[in-house]
Amino acid sequence: MPTLKQISIFAKVAQTQNMGEAARGLGLSQPALSQQLLALERDLDVQLFERVPKGMQLTPGGRQLLPAALAVLGAAREFGDVADHVAKRFVGSIRFGVTPTLGPYLMPAVIKRLHQRYPGMRLFIREGIPEVQQADLAAGQLDMVLSPLPIEGRGLHIEPLFREPLHIVAPPDDPLLTVDRNSRKNYTDRTFLTLDHRHHYHRQLEDICRKLGATIMSDYEGTSLDALQQMVGSGVGLAILPELYIGSGAGGLDMVAVTDPPGWHEFRSIGAAWRSTAAFADLYVEIAEVIAAEARLKLNDVRETTSLGTSMS
Repeated sequence: MPTLKQISIFAKVAQTQNMGEAARGLGLSQPALSQQLLALERDLDVQLFERVPKGMQLTPGGRQLLPAALAVLGAAREFGDVADHVAKRFVGSIRFGVTPTLGPYLMPAVIKRLHQRYPGMRLFIREGIPEVQQADLAAGQLDMVLSPLPIEGRGLHIEPLFREPLHIVAPPDDPLLTVDRNSRKNYTDRTFLTLDHRHHYHRQLEDICRKLGATIMSDYEGTSLDALQQMVGSGVGLAILPELYIGSGAGGLDMVAVTDPPGWHEFRSIGAAWRSTAAFADLYVEIAEVIAAEARLKLNDVRETTSLGTSMS
């Protein structure tokens, strides 16, 4: 009979498509993970993966078994949560997934507020690719995620929280900052920097560039918003940065300048998600409310203390 550990390994390798990355994510050595996976395949008498140049690919049998594996892992997590709820034990820790394009610039204030309200609560923050974290949430490896919308996954409760404006930034000496009348046509054929293609940010940037007639730098993907800002400041290209980042200590406008054209109203929608059957769903609702309230405060502060409030008029 397969063990929960073996099923977790199967799900993690299917998600990452890489043995080494799966082992690190589960806190195992790669040989130990390989042995457990082989044992699972022997017990099931099914080959779950085949090696391909890019890593590990599910076989047809593996693809058929994956939904059941995710359901088992989710049920195991829910069993523990319900047991705590029945025993009236307050949740001690929450495994919280957040996109790196938002977490560092919003979560410190959220954590401070939550710690004041629930001193015994422990948030284990994991930054990562939103679509990967959504799979982890469905599989029971995360309890809650904060991510740009849309959030997809079966059996998830999705709570829209706030809209965050996005801004075009350029180096201070860019011609866009000296034109008499800036307009969208000034961005035709300009190059925008982007993040890993798996980020929602990348897909949204593709849509914006189509509307502007601009292009995305195809031979390099930044690893963080800081990297994008620094490359823009050095003249590599343009970028689109979220308002919370611009208003943070890490962001700022010391090496770049906002160049939004008239009528610019691009934004991203942010939401939280948790499993619909979560025993502590009422607590997750409260956490989501705190996140939304802190975001509104921070966005108001940014617009009051920078020129962003008038840059889009």
